[in-house]
Amino acid sequence: MSSPSLRLLHHQLGFQCCLSSSSSSFSATQKLFQSLSFVSNFPNPKPRNVVVSQHQKYKPEGRRPFEAVKGKKENVWSVDNELAAKAKDRRNDLRRQRVLKKKKKKRSNDGRDVVMVSGAMLMEVETVLQTQEPVIKPAWNTFASSVSGIWKGVGAVFSPITAEMEPVEIGNKNENLYDCYTCSHIEVVPPSSGGKTSQIQRKINWVTLNPYGEMRQQSGDDNRIKDGDASLSAKAVIEGTEKYKELPKFDSFDFERSDVMEEDIMENETGLVYFEDGSYSRGPVDIPVGDIDDSKYYVSPTFKFEQCLVKGCHMRLRIVHTIEFSNGGSDIQILRVAVYEEEWISPANIHHESDMEFNAKPFSLHKRTQPAQLTGSWKVFEVSATPVFGEDMVTEETNGSPYVYLCTETLKKRSLPDNPIYFGEEEMLDMQDVTMLWLPCGVTAYVDVKKDGILCIGVGWYSDEGINLVMERDYGVDGKLKEVRWKSELKRRWSDPLHV
Repeated sequence: MSSPSLRLLHHQLGFQCCLSSSSSSFSATQKLFQSLSFVSNFPNPKPRNVVVSQHQKYKPEGRRPFEAVKGKKENVWSVDNELAAKAKDRRNDLRRQRVLKKKKKKRSNDGRDVVMVSGAMLMEVETVLQTQEPVIKPAWNTFASSVSGIWKGVGAVFSPITAEMEPVEIGNKNENLYDCYTCSHIEVVPPSSGGKTSQIQRKINWVTLNPYGEMRQQSGDDNRIKDGDASLSAKAVIEGTEKYKELPKFDSFDFERSDVMEEDIMENETGLVYFEDGSYSRGPVDIPVGDIDDSKYYVSPTFKFEQCLVKGCHMRLRIVHTIEFSNGGSDIQILRVAVYEEEWISPANIHHESDMEFNAKPFSLHKRTQPAQLTGSWKVFEVSATPVFGEDMVTEETNGSPYVYLCTETLKKRSLPDNPIYFGEEEMLDMQDVTMLWLPCGVTAYVDVKKDGILCIGVGWYSDEGINLVMERDYGVDGKLKEVRWKSELKRRWSDPLHV
């Protein structure tokens, strides 16, 4: 009978045959092992080395021989370490990426497509009418006076992926409510202890309504409308179904007893860029980017970016983006897009009801803005504010935030996006193809990462008069606020002059 140690050695070398117990077989086996050079050269071979060496020598016919892995001698896992280092470099790269979902295209009853989400529109400068010139910095007291007062408005929340209306609250009957009325009381209060400038105190009351969602006369989506409503006339479908006509009016609610949606104080903070007409862009000065701390994998900084546009001193639009930054700022996820259209009613010190009637319709009853409305040539007047980083960002309070204001005037041409499409369920699409949200009431919202890594958060407000107001907020690859731009665009409706 053969010894157990001999059987164990054969098993380690990978042989599949069994040794005979006869003496002749044992002598033949001794000769075989004496012919192998590594038996004498390596007196105490380790099992791993033995296996690797034998695999290099053992080359059965019809099979591809094993190849030894080349790596650094001091570390057998050098290949894995190099791959891990490359992966870490990619994570530390400040390029921001976002993955969105795509929705199948739908058609309206009249055969026309209604764009809800699309790629970024192209802007080309045709003529520079005025180069950049410095402008006077807006005064804080003037801005505070412009925003103070009683503002009544309507609001809604839209999906950052599909641009569809999302519920703002769940009602008492467990139903989804899609619209809301707001009443904002904004007043200027004295500075807090130690402060040098006044503060803006804001309190917003709200009520929710509309369990039916968005009225789909423009897209033909009648999923939320029961079959019994199919007999309505075409005129009723265009103007609004009977259910939507029964929505309560603004004046039917008592906002003194309604819920408080938001209550905060706005100061002359460094992240606030304001203009004298009451327009402003509010958000952080720094977005955390850089190395990823694995011990804080559960921490994802989330910020609110509030931007406001004013039209005619008494109408304004506020859009609030809630954005989460993870993986050291390399991944961006838009959590929420809230839109509010408000009208100034009375000064803040007048608490009784004003005689001015507020007849604004909820967002669900408005048609969506379309890309064709923003195409063509535009005369653009732009005011930009560039922050001056340094010690003044923290210490300067008397003269307000350290920004340099410049203005310019150009003729620009805006082109249609390449892919005006719908978005929805499970198909994936890269962020470069998805930028613009086409919302009701002439509103557009977009979060775009440009080729140079600049993060742009922008809003637009178009009116039938051919005026488009824009507010954009840029962040550099280092996460710092780079520039804030306010634009007033006038659509060119005149023809080219005749050549004499």
